[in-house]
Amino acid sequence: VTLYGVFTNHYSANGPSRCLLLELLDISVSELLLHSSNQGCSMWMIQHCARDVLEALAFLHHKGYVHADLKPRNILWSAEEECFKLIDFGLSFKEGNQDVKYIQTDGYRAPEAELQNCLAQAGLQSETECTSAVDLWSLGIVLLEMFSGMKLKHTVQSQEWKANSSAIIDRIFASEGVVNSAIPAYHLRDLIKSMLHCDQGKRASAEKALCSPFFSIPFAPHIEDLVMLPTPVLRLLNVLSDASLQSEEEYEDILEDIREECQKYGPVVSLLIPKENPGKGQVFVEYANAGDSKAAQKMLTGKIFDGKFVVATFYPLSAYKRGYLYQNLL
Repeated sequence: VTLYGVFTNHYSANGPSRCLLLELLDISVSELLLHSSNQGCSMWMIQHCARDVLEALAFLHHKGYVHADLKPRNILWSAEEECFKLIDFGLSFKEGNQDVKYIQTDGYRAPEAELQNCLAQAGLQSETECTSAVDLWSLGIVLLEMFSGMKLKHTVQSQEWKANSSAIIDRIFASEGVVNSAIPAYHLRDLIKSMLHCDQGKRASAEKALCSPFFSIPFAPHIEDLVMLPTPVLRLLNVLSDASLQSEEEYEDILEDIREECQKYGPVVSLLIPKENPGKGQVFVEYANAGDSKAAQKMLTGKIFDGKFVVATFYPLSAYKRGYLYQNLL
């Protein structure tokens, strides 16, 4: 996440406090989980989030720092850079020099941090030091929640989890309500298990986790993903008929009408309407920034164009730049 500056708040109830001024981001994973309606997130979104956060952790851990408060609310989508970013470093510490005893949020707290917190409450010192492995535990829980669509706080605090967490993970992945048999979900299952070893010494590092075969599988986004995650590219559906694509004159007129309408919300960098599959009849509008794209999506959704209701979603800028157009979205 981009740090713009640091300042001191002298009017805090607990005395002066240092504040970090970070970039403004978009929707959080916590909000995405709410919108998933207990169905879980798509594999494309889980893979995207897992890779982005692991890359952030690999960088952070390489520098010797532990985030120590990784949870859905602290993972946000960047519309401009088209990736998930990690925020809130209020509990972070230099590995080997932990100055905060109570780390991590309930439900995402690693076993060694739980033990440390309990001992600290009793005025005792823990013999085991918390390391960067606590961040991998938290991410493992986040990914399991994204897959299952369920909050797992009570599950991970249960005696059954402490006795055999692996069996519970297997049960979640075997549930017909959350798994699509056509998707090789076992790679994700094994990745999550590698992060959730009770022994922090056996837990996968962020760098090693990035080598999981789960990241070699190409997933396509669902239409719900493209509605939820803003990008600078807007995709309009239900705008053109086959007949308008076949008539060059009608096609040019519609192209000009769409450009004129879309320019009301900001400068249009490019506009594409494929006449053949993939993407036949879809309208792709690239704006200079995601703010303009979001404004256009809000105003164009449900608008009537040529007698049809427009459906407006976002579209991955990286795929658009490569000329990769998804033909069918689940």
